[in-house]
Amino acid sequence: MPATSIVIDPVTRLEGHLKITVQVDTVGGVQQVTDARATGTLVRGFESILINRPPEDAEHLTQRICGVCPVSHGLAAVLAQDAAGGVTVPDNARIMRNLVLGSNFIQSHILHFYHLALQDFVGPPPSTLNMAPWTPNWVTDKRLGASVNTTLWNNYAAALTARRQAHEMGALFGGRLPHPPTYLSGGFTTTPRAARITAFKNYLSQLITFINNTYLPDIERLAQAYSDYDHTSAKPVGRGYGNLLAYGVFDLNAAGTSKLLKRGRVVNGSTSVQTVSTNSITEQVTYSWYADSTNNLNPASGAFTPQYPKGSAYSWLKAPRYSNSPYEVGPLARMWVNGDYRLGISVMDRHRARAREALKVAQAMQTWVGQITTTGPVYTPHGVPASASGIGLTEAPRGALGHWLQISNSKISRYQVVTPTCWNASPRDSSGNRGPIEQALIGTPVKNTAEPVEVLRVIHSFDPCLSCAVHVMRPGKKAKVFTLNHVHGEEMAHPRHHHPHGHGHSHGHGHGR
Repeated sequence: MPATSIVIDPVTRLEGHLKITVQVDTVGGVQQVTDARATGTLVRGFESILINRPPEDAEHLTQRICGVCPVSHGLAAVLAQDAAGGVTVPDNARIMRNLVLGSNFIQSHILHFYHLALQDFVGPPPSTLNMAPWTPNWVTDKRLGASVNTTLWNNYAAALTARRQAHEMGALFGGRLPHPPTYLSGGFTTTPRAARITAFKNYLSQLITFINNTYLPDIERLAQAYSDYDHTSAKPVGRGYGNLLAYGVFDLNAAGTSKLLKRGRVVNGSTSVQTVSTNSITEQVTYSWYADSTNNLNPASGAFTPQYPKGSAYSWLKAPRYSNSPYEVGPLARMWVNGDYRLGISVMDRHRARAREALKVAQAMQTWVGQITTTGPVYTPHGVPASASGIGLTEAPRGALGHWLQISNSKISRYQVVTPTCWNASPRDSSGNRGPIEQALIGTPVKNTAEPVEVLRVIHSFDPCLSCAVHVMRPGKKAKVFTLNHVHGEEMAHPRHHHPHGHGHSHGHGHGR
């Protein structure tokens, strides 16, 4: 039987527009993925907007890269400016930066599991949800009993409340979420007030209860039923390379030398953590729609020169590499590097590490909010340097985020953003090495090529984010939600509308987060 090509375009229930092409063939008696390509279908060019603008515009404009993780972009932008100007922020500002970012982490992690990934595993929704966008529902390989399904669907609804609480909590200091206007180079714009501190603590207590009593147990319910997607399996689905990279996040001192989650990297699932040097990071474009003259550049000298079409290129995402090797980024990478989670690398391990990280961050926030002083300074006055450069490294909920800034004549002369999804959903590099998501898909069993839910489980475990428009798609009365066509021996899987195996959650700006 010939190999089957399946195209999922767009992959939905993620932020943005991602196209995945997989080849499925029978190997050793198992129908499985033998090749994969991840395609970012939109050009970004966001950095071009910043050229010749005042540096202080960056924290506001770059937050529009994404509506789910704008806080991370705001922080990366001000960290780059702080570095360029040699500015140290007061402790109050450092703490409030952490608290708003932590609020964003918690809401994003809850969003990811319940509203983006869970539908790959649960059966049909209850009758009250027997409508778009929850139906029709794929039925392939659904292993949970009716009772567990009901529990998880009920918790899906409860998670909406938890997400709202996390947003409201962050807005106490951030002014609003998403896109808080409070981040600025040198500090923070909010003056701490006792009433806000008390309200923040109350929200945080409720969220910790939700994480402990609902989120973490629900992860284990899935892991028990889908053990082949967990580290307990001899060959867990979705492992990939096992190379993990984290920039570190949540500064614990003014110098940023101590962090709640450390900077580091590991190779092939090792427990030995190695250092990270930004000089070893390059962006490769051999299989990206950018001019080859921009190939293999460090982000500090990166350039935006689109070239479409171009030979065998197939994505608008560049291919970030560390010492020419692909690295996975995200909660699992952070928790592994930090020594908090090292059970394994797989689909379920990504979900479990994300949930445990949510608890770790929330518990740390209980300490931080108690460290705020209502009379302490929140800003260090400073000017804009005439000529300088700076790098802002932090973590978005989905992984390592870097902003590279160059200032000339007190204006931005170069700006480069390397997002987590650029690492994870990158195409092949100059050596032909697949990106992390592409590699993680290899060997994934596919029982029914008409409903390749196994492919979605692997993709969603990375929680990709690709574009900026916030929208929901709803099919017309006679529209088909999923079509499968045979075209010259290829199967084209196109989830065209908003449904549990094709939610159209799209937030933020850009081709990768």
